[in-house]
Amino acid sequence: MRVRFWGVRGSIPVPGPQTIRIGGNTACVDILTSDRQLIILDAGSGIRRLGQSLETENARRIVGTLLISHTHYDHIQGFPYFRPAFARNNRFVVVGQRRVGPRLEEVLARQMIEPYLPFEYKTLSADFHVKEVAHGETIVIGDETRVRAADMNHPGGCLGFRIENRGVVVAYCTDTMHANDQVEPNVLELARDADLLIHDAHFTLQERETFAHWGHSSWLEATRTAREANVKCLALFHFNPDTTDEYLENEILPKARREFAQTILSREGLVLDLPLSDAAQRQLFDSPGRE
Repeated sequence: MRVRFWGVRGSIPVPGPQTIRIGGNTACVDILTSDRQLIILDAGSGIRRLGQSLETENARRIVGTLLISHTHYDHIQGFPYFRPAFARNNRFVVVGQRRVGPRLEEVLARQMIEPYLPFEYKTLSADFHVKEVAHGETIVIGDETRVRAADMNHPGGCLGFRIENRGVVVAYCTDTMHANDQVEPNVLELARDADLLIHDAHFTLQERETFAHWGHSSWLEATRTAREANVKCLALFHFNPDTTDEYLENEILPKARREFAQTILSREGLVLDLPLSDAAQRQLFDSPGRE
């Protein structure tokens, strides 16, 4: 299973010299399974470059599944700039949370109207099938992949996902918090024995206390989860837009590795082939943070 990171920030894109190594785009990750099924996790601003790459890699047709954790703007703001959505031959299943209020397709469409953009959702040429799921539901992708969804602890609701493909597991748990110094059971269940856990690390320890109602975690909750869930690799994710690369690499990562040695920083352009080889593990976990 191949995992690629296209956007690793939260809240708002922050391009610039202080974010150039980790990256300034908001949440987007793609997975290619053993039977070449494309799975996209979230549609933050990072999905724009993913779309360009997919067009280069797939000359004829792009077929995939887009898993939307939730519809806070940093997780859907790149969707109107996803170029494969404008090609008639392409087909996507979009999966998101079933909830009271506007349907998922309606939320995606609402950001694609005047006066915000000069085109509308209904003008997209690709074939879209939008599916809503609830906590505990499982969807099957291709012949070899199952995806289980679970509720995360986040204002307005959020889904985490466990992607299982021929014995390899990726857990995607962005935008979640853990109450009372206890690992959230739903996060723990998704992350159990995962080859890779992608976990919210938006806050420093001080910010976590100040903004507790925002529904995010720090590196400390992420490492506790990884240790308790017995994961093989923890990728810290969804970084605060005000946190510089230097602070992430020189302050956050060393502290996190003292709690859980197999910790890395998500960064744009990072590609992981799972399960990790011994050589890949040495390169990732023995490095000072600039994988």
